[in-house]
Amino acid sequence: MQITIKRTNETEEFEIPNDNATLLKALYHLKNNIDNSLTFSSNCRSAVCGTCAMRVNGKEVLACSYSVQDGDLIEPLKYHEVQRDLKVNKQQVRETLKASTAWLQASQETTITQDNVHETEKQSDCILCDACYSACPVLEINPDFIGPFALTRVHRYTSDPREADIATTIANVQSNGIWDCTLCGECTAVCPQGIDPKMDINMLRGTATRLGYMDPNYKAMDFGFGGF
Repeated sequence: MQITIKRTNETEEFEIPNDNATLLKALYHLKNNIDNSLTFSSNCRSAVCGTCAMRVNGKEVLACSYSVQDGDLIEPLKYHEVQRDLKVNKQQVRETLKASTAWLQASQETTITQDNVHETEKQSDCILCDACYSACPVLEINPDFIGPFALTRVHRYTSDPREADIATTIANVQSNGIWDCTLCGECTAVCPQGIDPKMDINMLRGTATRLGYMDPNYKAMDFGFGGF
């Protein structure tokens, strides 16, 4: 079986055993037996830490849970600094949390029900793999876009009944935020935890509308009426 790996300055083809192994197992085979300079990240090997996220044939996957196929093209995540081969620096994506202020702004005492927990339970399952960020086409044209990773975290906290100041966080995701998303759903499609950032962003838009905001793109639309 043959796979191609995008390395730091080139692509390179490798032969691997045809044993229906996971991609991560195949990468370790290459590193241990063929080229010990091959660089990638891994940790739990159980699809719970997100460390081994990378792209296969243009789609984000976890290497520890993807069954490698003949002819696969393996690449690092997009929109990340590539440190070497398939290893990337994820710090830039963590910085989007600061831009979005995705945390409790002003906590208040309240009773937390099981329904409240269920509302944000899925968003809390994020394993920081960055697959959604890498899959987002908006970042191709707007590198300042906050991105689905941070925006789904914003929804998690603005839906928290302990939050007494939703308005501040919603104000902070107006620019390069919720209205810049195209709602294409690519982020949702690649999330290994089944989180739905597209729906979360839609929910944030609804919250923003209730607070008096509107999609700034509407100002540039004439809806077929021209100057009338």
